[in-house]
Amino acid sequence: MFTETQIKDYAQLNQMLKGLLEDETNRIANLSNASSLLNVFLEDINWVGFYLYDEPADELVLGPFQGLPACVRIQNGKGVCGLAFRGNDVFIVDDVTQFPGHIACDANSRSEIVVPIYKDGTPIGVLDIDSPSFDRFTDEDRQGLIEFVEVLKQYI
Repeated sequence: MFTETQIKDYAQLNQMLKGLLEDETNRIANLSNASSLLNVFLEDINWVGFYLYDEPADELVLGPFQGLPACVRIQNGKGVCGLAFRGNDVFIVDDVTQFPGHIACDANSRSEIVVPIYKDGTPIGVLDIDSPSFDRFTDEDRQGLIEFVEVLKQYI
């Protein structure tokens, strides 16, 4: 359907996401395709996926992803994902070994970005992306992935 040479920037990626999801209503299918799209088109990453909020347990639970097997449950407020989710704030960690309380699911990960997902005030979860390189994620990634999540929220 797509080739790697087709993507030039996040605006184009986000248009591709919209086209990919617009006729599907299943949340898991859409999150699965979203993680696959990011995995194919983002360079220098080793894990991309979603953790979904389980309100009764007050924790994030592994959802659709691409990469090595991952931690299944993350307590709300713990690690990069839990803190980003609890504070509803995008976190970029340039060196995960320097982040107090970092939860190491893949020993090869060196940097990380986490984008919380809330829809109409309801907590959904987080988009989590890891890289094997230090300082991988930029403000351009932050903004592009915030917009990616905005598109995604229309279909989950």
